Amino acid sequence: MTQSRTATSGATGGLRQTTWRNAPLTVRLAGFGVAVAAVALAIVLLDTSIWRRQAQLQKVMADIKAEKFYLGASFRVSLRQIRETWLDLYLTGDPALRDTFEGEALRLREWLRSKEGNFQTPSEEWERFQRLEAGYDDFIARLNRLMEKRGPQPSREGFAVAYEELRAESRPVLDLCEQVVASEHGEFDQFLLNSDQTLLSLQRLLLLSLVLLVISASALAVVAYRGMIAPLRAQLTESQAIIERQEKLASLGTLAAGVAHEIRNPLQAIKFRLFSLKSSLPSGLAENEDAKVITEELDRLDRIVKGFLQFARPSEPELVRVPADRMLQEVQELMKSQLEKAAIQLCVESLPPVWVQADPNQIKQVLINLVRNSADSIGTKGTIRLRLERGMAKIGGSARLVAVLAVADTGKGIPPAVQKRLFDPFFTTKDDGTGLGLAIAARIAEKHGGLLRYRTQLNRGTTFEIVLPALEDDATKNTAH
Repeated sequence: MTQSRTATSGATGGLRQTTWRNAPLTVRLAGFGVAVAAVALAIVLLDTSIWRRQAQLQKVMADIKAEKFYLGASFRVSLRQIRETWLDLYLTGDPALRDTFEGEALRLREWLRSKEGNFQTPSEEWERFQRLEAGYDDFIARLNRLMEKRGPQPSREGFAVAYEELRAESRPVLDLCEQVVASEHGEFDQFLLNSDQTLLSLQRLLLLSLVLLVISASALAVVAYRGMIAPLRAQLTESQAIIERQEKLASLGTLAAGVAHEIRNPLQAIKFRLFSLKSSLPSGLAENEDAKVITEELDRLDRIVKGFLQFARPSEPELVRVPADRMLQEVQELMKSQLEKAAIQLCVESLPPVWVQADPNQIKQVLINLVRNSADSIGTKGTIRLRLERGMAKIGGSARLVAVLAVADTGKGIPPAVQKRLFDPFFTTKDDGTGLGLAIAARIAEKHGGLLRYRTQLNRGTTFEIVLPALEDDATKNTAH
């Protein structure tokens, strides 16, 4: 079966680094505020556009007077009234009717002048209205000339002739009036069309505003969940897991201390009795296979007890300022010759000058344990690289400058099932292991204010990293020698 090539990672306690690469809460809050402000601004701009268009439409409706579109029709009605009055005057010659005719003609003339403000100059409508005014003045002048031709008492034939002349004289001004009416109808139709388009535009903007509001609310909900709620839930889950692990470690530590204490006394007694027994036996019997096996197993049991005690009551680190590369070089000098027997090359690379405040003995203990684990994963013929990096990482709830001491191997990698319990005490995949190596290493890293993390890929290798707070300057005072 082909193994997965996907790389996985974890940190102290086997937890995924959910908070290591996430932005701080203040950054997420700032991003969420910017997103809310952007959406609010978009909605405000859209609503402002809607109100502006509505105000423009209201202004147009307020400026447009209904009689503007009926000026021609009103003029035509008044003109017919003047014609009827003139005919009555022509037929009867009544002086009262003459005053009525002249008053109606003057009022219509003044009405036309009052409507001049409805037109903008120069324009086609303005020119048409000017021709209508001129035509009306010419029409009234012609009626006055016809009235002057009237005799003392016109006959029926003379009235018929006058009527026909009145119709003929009215035709030019009526044609001009019809042109005005047709133009007004066209303007009114265009006004209705523009109003419909404006209303349709407002409806679309309102619909767009509603859709944008729904989408924005959904997007903000997703952003709030992914940017704030989900990370907080992940942090809470991680914190709960850490608390549970610490409680578990505390309980196991108490149990381990009690068991180790109870075992250590009889163990020492057994070792003393075995030594006395071997001393009293002849040399051949003292060196037989059974005695040798008992001695080795007692030594192994003693190592387990010491591991229990170290896990249960870890010593506090004696912190000094020390260059991180020195510890890697010392581990290489110590382990190189041992690994060469298995054709495993132990090399040091990339050692920038980074100073840390640490207990060199404890950190070297962790590095040696990690190198041995890498060697066990490789078996024979491989490479273990010791590397030092300087960068930023999130430890203790805040991002800070760190030194990363890495142990990278070309071994088999760590299976997913093992990764889940990698830092659990007393869990081991080795026949002669105690399962306390990584648990103690993790506790030492935590005692130094750092963490232990790893990256692994099946059949490609594993990298363990000790992340320690770095010093801002390369101070040399109180430096370990």
